[in-house]
Amino acid sequence: MENTHEPTLTEPFVAAVAEAERLVATADFIHDEHDLAEGYEYLAGSIAAVLQLSGVHGTSHPHFVSSTGPYTKMGLDNPDTLYYHANIEPGAEYLVTGTRGNTVDLSFQVLKGDYSATNVPNGDDAFDDRRLDIDVDGNYRLRFGPPKDDPEPEYFVLGEGASTLAVREVYGDWTSERKGTIRIERVDTAGTPPVAADLDRMRKRYRAAARMLVQRIHTWFNFPRWFYLDLPVNTLTEPRLTPGGLSTQYSSVGHFDLAEDEALLITVPKSDSPYQGFQLGSRWYISLDYVNHQTSLNSAQAQVDPDGVIRMVVSARNPGIANWIETTGRRQGIMQFRWQRTDRAITPADGPSVQVLAVDEVAKHLPHHETNRIDDSGWRARIADRQRAFADRML
Repeated sequence: MENTHEPTLTEPFVAAVAEAERLVATADFIHDEHDLAEGYEYLAGSIAAVLQLSGVHGTSHPHFVSSTGPYTKMGLDNPDTLYYHANIEPGAEYLVTGTRGNTVDLSFQVLKGDYSATNVPNGDDAFDDRRLDIDVDGNYRLRFGPPKDDPEPEYFVLGEGASTLAVREVYGDWTSERKGTIRIERVDTAGTPPVAADLDRMRKRYRAAARMLVQRIHTWFNFPRWFYLDLPVNTLTEPRLTPGGLSTQYSSVGHFDLAEDEALLITVPKSDSPYQGFQLGSRWYISLDYVNHQTSLNSAQAQVDPDGVIRMVVSARNPGIANWIETTGRRQGIMQFRWQRTDRAITPADGPSVQVLAVDEVAKHLPHHETNRIDDSGWRARIADRQRAFADRML
């Protein structure tokens, strides 16, 4: 009998969800139901993200959307960063206007579709706002487009294969720093409407979302294998320029594997860089809950000892100090330092050292333990400050 089944419009996406669920459920780093539940939460956020992003996939009328956030995480998102992006194409010209907030860093990066830099020879593919002409009111204008014979000073060339303009706003003090504004328009389509959606376009949208979902899971599953898991466990690398990342960002990476009664004592000099941050991530290569737990600290938030050194303790159990970094019950995970907006090389002397200790032995290895201590009420107030500052930032 002839099969007369007609595929529904959403059928490719439904199949992609099933494939993504299979990948999550069979991940080789799942140890218990907690790990699996976290995987399904990651899957839910990924589904939400690709359904939204597939709707703004066109380049004729671009606008900035959130690339990743607390509920649509990917790519070891930095808790201190707001991520935006707009879809672009190298043959068109785009005008970006905005006002500079007082965040510690504002940066721009042009990417290809495979999350890599476009590698424009003159360095136009990654820069921070120090290259912009910002007026006394914090306003700026810049243009992106194809090569010109006589471009204006604020013109940045789009490299071959350019598909995304990514923007990052980085926070040091969550309680006092505020984001600015930003807008993008394509010069030749400004003032015109985009083509209205029809069934063919919606069919393409669901197919695009299906591809994006499976690619997203595959891509970030592999990142820890490529850059972290071959390193000795419970160590951090010397600082280096972030591969394929921002031109002024250095990073130090590692992964942890700790029993419930073990801890890592991480010691690092407070940097003269405007931004220095540390975070934990899960094996799903996403940040741990940084709103309701202290799973990250930057140099504006951390307690700095009198000798100019930041001492942090990574553990599941609370060691009773202000710079406790919570694993939130995970035995294994990712660790990363970032230094941004640097104007010099970050050297091994600027980097972290790591020591594995029993949690009960931590106090003996903290030379300023008396001033590092925090009680339960102090800790609760510290977390409440994070929750409130995060809520203000997202609004």
